[in-house]
Amino acid sequence: MTDYLPAYYDPMGTQNVTAAICQELERQPLVSLESEVPRFDGSGLYAIYYHGGTLVLYAPIKHLKIPVYVGQALSHNSATGVATRDRSPLWRRVRDHRKSIDGAGLPTREFGVRLLRLPDVHADLGENGLRVFYQPVWNAILKGFGSHEQGSTTRTSGRSPWDTVHPGRSRTFGSETHNRDELIRQTEDHIARQVASYGTAPWQQG
Repeated sequence: MTDYLPAYYDPMGTQNVTAAICQELERQPLVSLESEVPRFDGSGLYAIYYHGGTLVLYAPIKHLKIPVYVGQALSHNSATGVATRDRSPLWRRVRDHRKSIDGAGLPTREFGVRLLRLPDVHADLGENGLRVFYQPVWNAILKGFGSHEQGSTTRTSGRSPWDTVHPGRSRTFGSETHNRDELIRQTEDHIARQVASYGTAPWQQG
């Protein structure tokens, strides 16, 4: 055999670590958001999924591990590096998201979350891996789901794409608007592409 070069493998390389984190997150049980998740301490990674039967828009992914939203909750301030005072940032973040889903009149029983407690650096890698591959629709198209209300005196931005398609949250919005029908069309096309590429993630191979 000529010109043979053995494979190179770095188990601690960024791509391999990211794949391991994403794989482990997807191994976690799907916890229903019908009621508040029992409180726990720690920071880490999470992904929200639709698994119900009444929202036609998300029906194509209800049986798949394609998240509608992914995020992280850190134990340290990303800008200063100072530890937060909150002992339960991951739990609190998911609790807030459940309130948003419920506030928009969406059926919380049809949504679930996978959670994985992680050091901040690994939560960041996992979130990036999930977002880049899946491009969850509430991260990529219907943006604004994870944003915080800033108050009537400070919030001047318009209604977010997420709030345009799923109105109902008690928030203050500016005058900027989005075309709801166009956003729904974009969402349908985006989900179709997600389904077409399902099963090809690096951590789903082999």
